[in-house]
Amino acid sequence: MTIRNGLNSLLRPEDSVLVLIDHQPYQLANLNSHDPHMVVNNTAGLAKAAKVFDVPTILTSVVADRGGRIFPQVTDVFPGQEIIDRTFINTWEDPKVVDVVKATGRKQLVLAGLWTEVCVAMPAIQAAGEGWDVTVVTDACGAVSTEAHEVAIKRMIAAGVNMITWMALAAEWQRDWARAKTAAALNDVVIQHAAGSGIAFLWEQQLLNTPVPSSAG
Repeated sequence: MTIRNGLNSLLRPEDSVLVLIDHQPYQLANLNSHDPHMVVNNTAGLAKAAKVFDVPTILTSVVADRGGRIFPQVTDVFPGQEIIDRTFINTWEDPKVVDVVKATGRKQLVLAGLWTEVCVAMPAIQAAGEGWDVTVVTDACGAVSTEAHEVAIKRMIAAGVNMITWMALAAEWQRDWARAKTAAALNDVVIQHAAGSGIAFLWEQQLLNTPVPSSAG
């Protein structure tokens, strides 16, 4: 197992490249490890966070004519961007995808997709074996069963793949709230996609802008 520790093991936006794999209707129809609504929401939040931090994002589908187009909640974040459609089940065996990733010059490879046990595990394990620093965003993934999702995660961890959730990744990319350029935009993503945290932030802003009643004597 690859040991990850120290400051340099944390994810940095300038070194990251995100690949979103097969977020399509066919896969969503038999997703049973998570609430499908949650997976769509988290994937959209992840995509928007990547855009906030200018992280290159590759969108790829498998046999889209049959499996359906990638969710509009994702493609709308990157209007006009080409989607790489594959026949390979394993994304990392498709040179069209790998060449685009390599062209970014980045080595922190971040993956999310459907299903965890197939279309995420295969490229994650292969890329890790080829020396890439691979991280999987587990809550923007999903599998045909809870067991399939959990076994896939264990298998990838054993191969040296890092695991994270989308909000933890966004925080790791932000790292310092003094980075005002991205802080405000990230807060907008949190409001849209982080449910309780987003509502709590709005409440905080409401309280800060509400005068305290004076105590009339």
